[in-house]
Amino acid sequence: MAIHNVQPPSPAVPAAKPDENTEAEAQQAMRRLVTGAWVSQAIVVAAELSIADHLADGERSVNDLAVASGANPDALYRLLRALTCVGLFQEGHAGRTFRNTALSETLRSERPGSLRSLVRQMGIEILWQSWGNTLYSVRTGQSAFHRLAGQTLFDYIGTHPEAAEIVNDAMASLSEQEAPTVVDAYDFSAAATIVDVGGGHGLLLAEILAATPKARGILLELPHAAEGALRLFAERDLSSRVDVIVGNALEAVPTGGDIYLMKHIVHDWDDAHAIRFVSNCAAAMPADGKLLLIEMVLPPPNQPHFAKLLDLHMLVNYPGGRERTIEEFKRLYEAAGLQLTRINPTSGTTCVIEGTKFKT
Repeated sequence: MAIHNVQPPSPAVPAAKPDENTEAEAQQAMRRLVTGAWVSQAIVVAAELSIADHLADGERSVNDLAVASGANPDALYRLLRALTCVGLFQEGHAGRTFRNTALSETLRSERPGSLRSLVRQMGIEILWQSWGNTLYSVRTGQSAFHRLAGQTLFDYIGTHPEAAEIVNDAMASLSEQEAPTVVDAYDFSAAATIVDVGGGHGLLLAEILAATPKARGILLELPHAAEGALRLFAERDLSSRVDVIVGNALEAVPTGGDIYLMKHIVHDWDDAHAIRFVSNCAAAMPADGKLLLIEMVLPPPNQPHFAKLLDLHMLVNYPGGRERTIEEFKRLYEAAGLQLTRINPTSGTTCVIEGTKFKT
């Protein structure tokens, strides 16, 4: 078995170096770290109030912004003044006027790759409360979200349409950024049919089909996302090349594909469920088929990577959810009767993890 390009990328995550700091510097660094929750929530509020959108045409007074966003002028000024400390927004020299920066531009709703929905997702009350119960998750190994909500996040958004809209938009935004990196990292040109299992609104599959004009696609999704996928494929003039099937990948996966892919699916689940997903894909695959898991790969100890922080998010909010190492992905494949044959890092934070059936 040859595994190529197994080293995952190393996105910058600030690494503390206490041995190189004086005591005063370490204390200042700790204050910045522990008050990060304040900054996070302040950014959420700015996103909820659409401040970056209101500044799209240039600098405005805080009074104008308060009217446009329905906020208290003095409180809004204090919020925006605080956010200038971390590079979001810039206050005018005369005071009490603000304009966008490169960072706050990422919060504009209509810009390609907008992060506004992702930021808003961080402010969903039940998610925020779950992070406040991280100690419970670390002590017990159980999801704080499940303890508070009495249900999984997937079940929760199924009964909370406003939260579902934010989460689905956030996932679409993430796919918008990740899809081109996946297409660049893996050669799909030989595939006749590509099956995207749990593909959300279908943006990744749409990008792949645009790059492989002779291929057809099948997207399997739950009802809450399937309608959005149908709309996206129609907008991209791909409806004639894609079948959208409503179903649950834990039960069965459509046959007929050359390549099966799952992006950010197995990290939501414990090993038992992840193996069931992979096994169902393996059962649907032909002898020469391929399964691609598009996930972050945990790097070795002490190597900074966003996956290590995301893994904590999975612990808190998803029962059994976790990021995995190369060896852990290898075990998932082998439990489903597959072999891990290749890992291609993308230019982003994810890898394309290829599995095939053992040759007899």
